[in-house]
Amino acid sequence: MTGKRSSKTRRSKDERVEVAAAFYNRRVDLRPVGVFDSGVGGLTVLHECLVTMPHEDFVYLGDHARLPYGPRPLEETRRFAGEIAGYLAAQDVKLVVVACNTATSAALPQLQEALEVPVVGVITPEAHAAVQATRNRRIGLMATEATVEAGRYAELVHALDAGAELFGMACPRLVPLIEGDEPFAAETTDAVREYAAPLREAGVDTVILGCTHYPLIRPVFQRVFGRGVTLVFSAEETAREVAETLARKGIENSEAREGSYRFLTTGDPAAFRTLGERFLQLPLGEVEHVAVADLVIA
Repeated sequence: MTGKRSSKTRRSKDERVEVAAAFYNRRVDLRPVGVFDSGVGGLTVLHECLVTMPHEDFVYLGDHARLPYGPRPLEETRRFAGEIAGYLAAQDVKLVVVACNTATSAALPQLQEALEVPVVGVITPEAHAAVQATRNRRIGLMATEATVEAGRYAELVHALDAGAELFGMACPRLVPLIEGDEPFAAETTDAVREYAAPLREAGVDTVILGCTHYPLIRPVFQRVFGRGVTLVFSAEETAREVAETLARKGIENSEAREGSYRFLTTGDPAAFRTLGERFLQLPLGEVEHVAVADLVIA
């Protein structure tokens, strides 16, 4: 009896040692995750990534010199996205997050084909979450003109559920209002109410807020639509997909450390810092300037 217990005890201890050794000796990837957007909206995605993966390092690039992307032709946005992604790849990132709905709509397949590292966009996670959330299979979309016109959300929603209907609404006034001095002013609520009206009439029970700026005024959307409508944001869903991708690819960093973050902009660093802290809800610290010409070269 004693011998058997002793044998089991030793085996149990050996197994625990093996598990511990596997955990502490697992391969880690110290390279940062690259994140980019046309401006500061993607910082809402970065915020969720920082709290979901506090052990990872991030480098964020905002293309302030060429914003907004929303009104631009898709081909031009695709070129911009390719330049930025190439620049981040040259910074030796291990994964690229396209934290811009317009750039994701315009360029995600091309970036995934061109880059050697994984590329995650903000549209697929949202489309999947919306299809999972809807009860009546009537889904609304509020986004920039380019994102709505690209039709990428409709393609993904129908691929996931051929019987689901997507009702798109371009909201060109929202981004300037959200970036303004008073994002919660009555004018913002009036604009949201105006854009939401056709979706409410269509009877949607789920709305994709397809712009990374929109989480900043989440209470306004919820007030206009009410609790009966599920709101889907890119930030939370995208951060979840990034974490899952890093784990699946085996390129996570060590969870025993606290990660860092770094900021780059093609625009004015001081202006980026001032507005960016509102979106990130954390201090930005130093912001580095990158010339557009450097992106083109990369």
